[in-house]
Amino acid sequence: MDYVWGGRRMARTYGRKGTPDVCAESWEISDRPEGVSMVVNGPEKGRSLHELVEAMGADLLGKQVDAKVFPLLIKIIDAKADLSVQVHPSNANAHVTGGEAKTEMWIVLDAEPGSTIYAGLKPGVTQEAFEAALAAGKLEKVALAGVPAKPGRAVFVPGGKVHAIGAGCLLLEVQQNSNTTYRVYDWGRVGHDGKPRPLHMEQALQVIDWENASPEVVPPRPITSTGDNQWWDLVACPFFRTKRVELRGPEDVVHEGNSFHALFVTKGTVLIGANGHVASAPAGTSCLVPAAAMHYTLTPVSGSASVIQITL
Repeated sequence: MDYVWGGRRMARTYGRKGTPDVCAESWEISDRPEGVSMVVNGPEKGRSLHELVEAMGADLLGKQVDAKVFPLLIKIIDAKADLSVQVHPSNANAHVTGGEAKTEMWIVLDAEPGSTIYAGLKPGVTQEAFEAALAAGKLEKVALAGVPAKPGRAVFVPGGKVHAIGAGCLLLEVQQNSNTTYRVYDWGRVGHDGKPRPLHMEQALQVIDWENASPEVVPPRPITSTGDNQWWDLVACPFFRTKRVELRGPEDVVHEGNSFHALFVTKGTVLIGANGHVASAPAGTSCLVPAAAMHYTLTPVSGSASVIQITL
């Protein structure tokens, strides 16, 4: 996606080719009409994720998942400039505006010195104070709560929380399968057409959760270790669960088939093996392991590696 605030870091960092000159987002695992993921290797090469959801059903998504589309959207975001200040509806209020609910989380992959994540409001900021700061052009100074963007930091952003990704951030984003965004402030810039991008104040004010204001930075929690490998819990909510594994040797992952396992390699190169197939995944690679593959292996190549695991 070539939104105006994007940069060129994905091409530089992960060696990607064919990216646009301004590459703001890469929709890594996506089942949306605006951009559907395609399988690039193995026996299903060339098929779309949507085709596989329809054909495989629970074998892909999981025994406890009854859905017609893949339930998550997983992205890489490269913010060369500040994103707009925005908010998404929640499951509780999406019906009010007719939008799609969107709870999300970010994992900082890289950040320039001084980069900031805005994820909530400063203590005591009411709707009236928020609107006054917006009118005065002082939203980021008066109303928005920011935290430093440090590599590895995880931030939870439930629907209804006002937020913005600051310039200099490279993030992995995990979210509900939604593309509803209500923009409240865009730093006075214009779009590719030279005109200000539209704002959505009426809808935004109907879905902002004024009680859920402060940033939700989630520290990693160690959960299990196998040999030299260490697993960490990151964010768990009703819509997704994320973990990180630091690999120094092979890791066998065994589960009950209740969910797919989406993987993103943040460091090193990993061999991912399942059902007799092995894929080489360097840093920046996304991989989807179907729920029916209830045993797979992760093997780091030439030293250590780090992998984000995303499940329901």
